[in-house]
Amino acid sequence: MKVEIVVIKTKGDIMQDVSLVKIGGKGVFVKEIEEALLRGEIDIAIHSMKDVPADLPEKLTIGIIPEREDPRDVLIARDRMKIEALPRGARIGTGSLRRGIQIRNLLPDVEIFPLRGNLDTRIRKIESEDLDGVIVAAAGIRRMGWVHRVSQFIPVEIMLPAVGQGALGIEMRRGEDPIEEALSFLNHPNTWIEVGAERAFLKRLGGGCQLPIAAYGKIRGTDLILRGLVGSLNGRVIITEEVKGKPSDFSALGMILADRILERGGQSILDDVCR
Repeated sequence: MKVEIVVIKTKGDIMQDVSLVKIGGKGVFVKEIEEALLRGEIDIAIHSMKDVPADLPEKLTIGIIPEREDPRDVLIARDRMKIEALPRGARIGTGSLRRGIQIRNLLPDVEIFPLRGNLDTRIRKIESEDLDGVIVAAAGIRRMGWVHRVSQFIPVEIMLPAVGQGALGIEMRRGEDPIEEALSFLNHPNTWIEVGAERAFLKRLGGGCQLPIAAYGKIRGTDLILRGLVGSLNGRVIITEEVKGKPSDFSALGMILADRILERGGQSILDDVCR
C-alpha cells in the first residue's frame, strides 16, 4: 500500500497566542482536517483523541484507536521540584482548565499562567516567564524522548487526565471498509473500550461546553473502572465519581457516570456556563 503524508495546519495550530476557549475549544485542532477528509483530499486523519470533540460529522467515524501511551500529566519544574515541594504562591503554566482547577485543589494559593504552543515553547516559558513549572501531558513528553526533563509524573488519582489523553485515533469516512480493514491491525481492543467509555461520558455531558472535564477508564481484570470529574470554572466546585462494570458495557458506563455527576450538581454547573 502506498501512503502519502499530507500536513494540514489547523486554526488551533496557527493561533497559538489565543486561548482555546476564545477560538472555539479543542475542536479547532480537527476541523480543517475533517473538511479535507469529507472533500476526499485525504483518506484517513490522525488525531490526538483528547482534541476530538464528542460529536463527529455524520459521515465520519473514528475507526481505529492504537494502544494508548502514558495517560498521565507531568510536572516540569525548576530544580526538579515535586508538587509537594513547590513554594507558596508558585507560578505554574498550563492552558488547561482541567489541570488548573486540579492543581489549585492541591495548592490553593498557586498562580496559574496561561500557556499555548508546542511542548518546547511551553517548557521554555519556565525561564522566559519566570515560572516555577509547567504541567503538560506525559504522552507528548515520552514521544519526544524528553522523560529526563520531567520532575514528577502525576498519578491519575491526583490529577485526572483529559478524555482520550495519551491515545491517538484514526478518523475515516463511514462505509470505507477496505481502508478500515487494512488498518485494523493497529487497533488496540482495551484502549478502544477505555477511550470509548470516556467519550461516552463526555458526550452525555454535552461535549461542546468549555468546562473543566476529565475522565479515565482502565480495564482491570474482568472490570472496567471509569472515573470522571466536572468542575466549575473558578474551581470552587469539583465533582468526582467512579463506576465499575463489564468492559462490553463501556458506552453505558460512560453515560451512567455522567448522570451521577449531573445529579450531584454537575447539571447546575453546566447550566451556568452553557446556557
